[in-house]
Amino acid sequence: MTHSRPEILFPLFADLTVLEGVGPKSAQNFSNIDVDRPRDLLFTLPHGCVDRRPRASLKGLIFPSIATVEVKVGAHQRPTGRGRPYRVMVRDAEMDFQLVFFHAREDWVQKNLPTGARRLVSGKVEVFDGLAQMVHPDHILRNDKDINLPPFEPVYPLTAGISQKLMYRATRSALNRVVDLPEWADPNLKAEREWPDWRQALKRAHSPQGMQDIAASSAVRERLAYDELFAHQITLAIARASVRRAKGLKTQGDGSLQKSVLQTLPFSPTGAQTRSIADIQTDMEKPIRMNRLLQGDVGSGKTLVALMSMLAAVEAGGQAIMMAPTEILARQHLAGLRPLAENAGVRLELLTGRDKGKERIEKLKALASGDIQILVGTHALFQKDVNFHDLRLAIIDEQHRFGVQQRMDLGAKGRAVDILVMTATPIPRSLALAHYGDMDISVLNEKPPGRKSIETVMVSAGRLDQVVERLRAAISEGRQVYWVCPLVEESEVVEMTAAEDRYKHLRASLGEGNVGLVHGQMKPSEKDKAMDDFIAGRTKVLVATTVIEVGVDVPTASIIVIEQAENFGLAQLHQLRGRVGRGDEASTCLLLYSGRLGKSAEARLSIMRETNDGFRIAEEDLRLRGAGDLLGVAQSGLPRFRIADLEEQADLMKIAQDDARMFLQTDPKLESERGQAVRTLLYLMEQDKAIRLLSVG
Repeated sequence: MTHSRPEILFPLFADLTVLEGVGPKSAQNFSNIDVDRPRDLLFTLPHGCVDRRPRASLKGLIFPSIATVEVKVGAHQRPTGRGRPYRVMVRDAEMDFQLVFFHAREDWVQKNLPTGARRLVSGKVEVFDGLAQMVHPDHILRNDKDINLPPFEPVYPLTAGISQKLMYRATRSALNRVVDLPEWADPNLKAEREWPDWRQALKRAHSPQGMQDIAASSAVRERLAYDELFAHQITLAIARASVRRAKGLKTQGDGSLQKSVLQTLPFSPTGAQTRSIADIQTDMEKPIRMNRLLQGDVGSGKTLVALMSMLAAVEAGGQAIMMAPTEILARQHLAGLRPLAENAGVRLELLTGRDKGKERIEKLKALASGDIQILVGTHALFQKDVNFHDLRLAIIDEQHRFGVQQRMDLGAKGRAVDILVMTATPIPRSLALAHYGDMDISVLNEKPPGRKSIETVMVSAGRLDQVVERLRAAISEGRQVYWVCPLVEESEVVEMTAAEDRYKHLRASLGEGNVGLVHGQMKPSEKDKAMDDFIAGRTKVLVATTVIEVGVDVPTASIIVIEQAENFGLAQLHQLRGRVGRGDEASTCLLLYSGRLGKSAEARLSIMRETNDGFRIAEEDLRLRGAGDLLGVAQSGLPRFRIADLEEQADLMKIAQDDARMFLQTDPKLESERGQAVRTLLYLMEQDKAIRLLSVG
């Protein structure tokens, strides 16, 4: 079986300079919009179209407007002074107007618009000093049979040095290189959605017949988006199958440790927790590696699911680790998990970059001998001298802070480590499929009993003094408060300064001993002391930057103030709000905003006020910000699709995933007729790595 690009695709992967009108300089400019071959140009679709259908007259048009009309050329008016335009009087079937040219060469105008000639002109018409005029027409054509003006002209994304005219010429030239390819789409799906063939879809996408053809919901756009998503999902499914072929260990506990922990809890797990624990255990008991994502909203009880999973590994005679992105969060996990583990007779320890000398050596020894059964830690777990006796399960908390490579590095610490990834950032389904499509997904969509919903209020920063007064009253009642300082993307130092200024102000207002401070620039020991004082209730208000965003759990804190809330993203606001509502008190989130809110900021804050449901917030966030911003494309590993729009075409991702998985069940090696067509698609979409994985498998 050959594993190189099929010859039928060669014309689409040629140098860009083979296209009409594209020289070396233009090719260089095209690369600024990630267009390096004819294939890239074909997948750069127009984002609009201009109606160029000829009309008899401009009369009755509402200006400004783009129009195409046949005219008789009249008198020329040369410029009357420096910087003045060259004007040509023309008349259509019913009215006179002017063609206007700035800095035009007279010989060029005379040659193209000789007095008395008939021409077809097309461009933007505006009214100036009561007279209609077309400034620099887009097209001036001799009105003969070979007019090459499409009735609807596509409008493409451009970059410096690339004009619409060049885009149009180059895309037509690229379209001429397209041949019919074998059909890879499922025939039933294609018929049901009324999709055209691939080649026909491309041609129609580049020749829209109105704005309805530009819409993501048009059959043509759907077809091309599906191809891209289907290739992506086939690749993920093949990668997933290759992971599954990687031998795992059967990790089967007897349930004794889990039972003893559950008996000490003052509540019963939710249905979603019970289901997720069962999913994970079923995976761990199989002789293939687990690769699962546990996705749960703020406060949905992921930590309990994690502990039960780690206890299953310990019951089977193995070890488990849990890695957190920050030391604050790792210490939080230690505080929450250690008492439960010790109750069951399980040794649970913490390893961070702060462990030094003799203490660290002792821990590493106990880890290598198997005496430490569960280890919680930070990036320090990656270090070469961290060795395990029998590591069975690695849990990675807040996956979006770690890359896939780190997931694999952690897995390499044992013989066949099961991987469980957790995130408290609810991810819309379409993004979860794009980003984590190689993983099985469990969702915690219920809140544990007793979790209070949080009242969210928007308050203008002009009422800051009233807010401080309200806090004074709350503190006197024994309540505790988080005060989150503004987010300053450019600099942690500026962020620190803002936090220190607010800290001084609140100490002056609420009493020195009542207010603590924590930010990213502090020494770890100072941070610990500030957190410990707050957790123990010695301080009543904790002024913080966003270091408290994830996982901090102080049940007595029932108020959170978020300053300049309009500068935070929805997901981040939701995470921060989740720091309260963890105890018996009714909780409040105050969103302080400055000045007049822009549309987008007002929409974000209003959604926060309306709902506590993280999954709904995630969907709204996707709608407001788009996929790339939501996960942060650079670090998220989210694929960049040229055609597919994850916001508009979320349903297509699920269809593509189902189709890919069903197809690979029947033809895992892509050997059938459709399988060969799918191979061609993978090469077309530059997913060659999937083919390589197949050949290795």
